[in-house]
Formats: sequence, structure tokens, C-alpha cells
Amino acid sequence: ASNIGFYSAASNTGAYSTASNIGFYSAASNTGAYSAASNTGNYSVATNTGYYSVASVSGKHSIAVNTGHKGKVKGALGCWIACAEWRWNAIVNFKSAYVDGKKIKADTWYRLEDGKFVEAN
Repeated sequence: ASNIGFYSAASNTGAYSTASNIGFYSAASNTGAYSAASNTGNYSVATNTGYYSVASVSGKHSIAVNTGHKGKVKGALGCWIACAEWRWNAIVNFKSAYVDGKKIKADTWYRLEDGKFVEAN
């Protein structure tokens, strides 16, 4: 699913799928395993809940959220990232961080491990 319009949404529920958006103030969401949600518009959100999935944002003042098992997130400088950490079949940690370019690097994949953001391939 993809969208280019302002104030728009793109969503998908299939495994190995992608939801992407370019519009400002928009949302891209995905629930499929091994899937991707991405957004390039300012003030936008990319969310993903699928196992081994990713969420990324590159627009200013945006947020990438992933609650999927073994999920990854990344954001541009000035954005926020948020990720869940799973053990067995339950979420044990959830954390958000501001992409400041120092503690959290821009355009770098992160996952949550032992309650801390760590760089991920």
C-alpha cells in the first residue's frame, strides 16, 4: 500500500508487505510479519506490529513505532523512535528516544535489547 497525498494514510496487513507514505501529517502502518512501514512526510508516523518487521521515518518531527517481535526502527535527525522488546510471547519493555545524532544516530536501525536501544543490521 502506498500513498503520496497530504493528510493521507497507507496501511497493509500482509506478510512480506510494505506500507509507505510521502504526504505530510500522514500515517503508514503495517501488521504483516517481515514487513515494512515507512514515511517521508513531515509530522508523520510509521507503525508496524509484525514479527521481524521495520518502521522508519525520514520527514521532520515524525515518529517510527514498532511493537513487533524482533522489530527494528530508524528515524531522521529530529524524529522519535519507539520499540518493544519481547520475551517468549509477551512485551517486557517498551521505550522511545529522540534521534539527536549523538545517543541515537540518524538513519540507523535500532532494536530494543535489555531495555536499551542497540544498533541492528
